[in-house]
Amino acid sequence: MRAVMAASALAFPLWAAACVTPPPQEAAPPPLVDAGPTPAAAPTAPVPQPQAPPPAGTAATPPALETQAGAPAAPAGTTAPVGTPATSPTSPPPEVRAPEDPGPSTPAPSEKAADFQAVTAYYVLLDDGGSNGVRFGCNDSLVGVAHTSSAGEDTLAASVGALLDVQAGAAQPGPSPDVYNALTGSDLKFLSGSFDGTTVTVYLAGTLSMGGVCDVPRVEAQLTQTAVSAVGAIRAEIYVNGSSLSEALRLD
Repeated sequence: MRAVMAASALAFPLWAAACVTPPPQEAAPPPLVDAGPTPAAAPTAPVPQPQAPPPAGTAATPPALETQAGAPAAPAGTTAPVGTPATSPTSPPPEVRAPEDPGPSTPAPSEKAADFQAVTAYYVLLDDGGSNGVRFGCNDSLVGVAHTSSAGEDTLAASVGALLDVQAGAAQPGPSPDVYNALTGSDLKFLSGSFDGTTVTVYLAGTLSMGGVCDVPRVEAQLTQTAVSAVGAIRAEIYVNGSSLSEALRLD
């Protein structure tokens, strides 16, 4: 019995100690980390300080301020350089090309036209009755036909020469097939001519041949009107082998 009570007395303190809650332990402080030297505080802009007024009669000049890098500001009246100015690229010299060969020159139309002149010779429209020209002779019409001759040639010689320059047997000279030349069977050449402001005189030489009675007024009208229109005369005198045209046209 004493043994049991002694054991109980020893066990009770142990049981009571187990029931008591131990106090919470304090957390250990975190280890310190070396963050390096503390950065210096950024410099602040200088506070403007009151300045003494300038002497009378002088202009107030603000004091020079230091730049952020510590360099003095640009003098008054000048502009502080900002960065480095860009250098403009040098333009390349213009390329020199050899002139192109224009090839053989072609005369302008005006130059070609200047090499020729227009002259008019008169022909006959048979039995036209004056419908397309001046009526004369055997109910025919007298019409002018343009020809070209060399520039500078005498208009009287060129006009009469165009009328006389026909091929034997060619009864239809000129641009129209209806035109008739009564001088086709003749062989005449222009010798000379003159104009006194009113009358034009023409000298011919050669053989004069006609195809009938109606060719007489036709030859006279063709030669006279061609000579008059060439120089702007009022009347014409035509000579064939030294004789007047009227004598040369007389039929035997």
